[in-house]
Parts: sequence; structure tokens; C-alpha cells
Amino acid sequence: MVLPIITEPNPLLRQKAKPVKKITKRIKKLAQNMLETMYAADGVGLAGPQVGVVERIIVIDVGEGPIILINPEIVSAVGQARDVEGCLSVPGRNGYVTRADKVKVAGVNLEGRQVELVGEGLLARAFQHEIDHLEGILFIDYLSPAAGGEGS
Repeated sequence: MVLPIITEPNPLLRQKAKPVKKITKRIKKLAQNMLETMYAADGVGLAGPQVGVVERIIVIDVGEGPIILINPEIVSAVGQARDVEGCLSVPGRNGYVTRADKVKVAGVNLEGRQVELVGEGLLARAFQHEIDHLEGILFIDYLSPAAGGEGS
């Protein structure tokens, strides 16, 4: 089922997401719905808060197949890369954001197993962008005031 995507300035996007305590049927269904929503919107990632669920769940697909992570966190980051980002929750806006070029992310998969994934390039950017959503951070927070962002 395709879910409605919440857009800026909805305050849910600024809330810090709560950890998922247990992987239930509801969480599995939410993950599937989030994937369907992301694909329908031609996105490469989606976080729980973007569909009104302030829980630590993200879905990503940069063309290598879907990734679903529960309670994800970045455990290491290397290098820097600057590229254009946009966001399904900030339609019509994009801007250059500097992020780590390579990250290692830890989280739990839908089977309840702890996993570590390494992402480079677009996948690294997607991990960082979606995990930011779980902290109430939007990509526009990284833009310079001249570009219409709140920070530099």
C-alpha cells in the first residue's frame, strides 16, 4: 500500500524517532508499505517519519535491491563527497550537501538479526540522509542561507 508522504514544514519531520523494540507483523508491513511508497515516488530512500511513523526504520534502494534497516546507526564514516540532494519530504528543492563518501552502518534486519552494511557513493549518501531523518534533520539544514537553508 502506498502511504502519504509528509512534507516540510510538518513537525513530525523534526521529531527524533523512537527505537523499534520488537519486529512485529506491523513493522514488517510498514517496511513493505514504505518500499512501495518509495518506488511509487521514484525515490531512493524513505524513513519512518516521512510517512508519519516516528520510529527508527529506513528503506533504501539505489538500484542494487531493497535494503530495510531497523534502528540503524552509522558506526564509521570516511572521506568527503559533495553532491546534489533532494528529498521526497521537501518537494521541488535540492542543493549541494557534503557528506562522508563511505560509511559503515549497523542495524537490525526484518528477521531480527544484527547486520553491518558498507555503502559508498550514492548508497553512503542515502544511508546518511535517511538516518538524519530519524534525528529530525533534513538535507535543507545543511544548505547555506543563500541557498535557502537554515544552516551552512
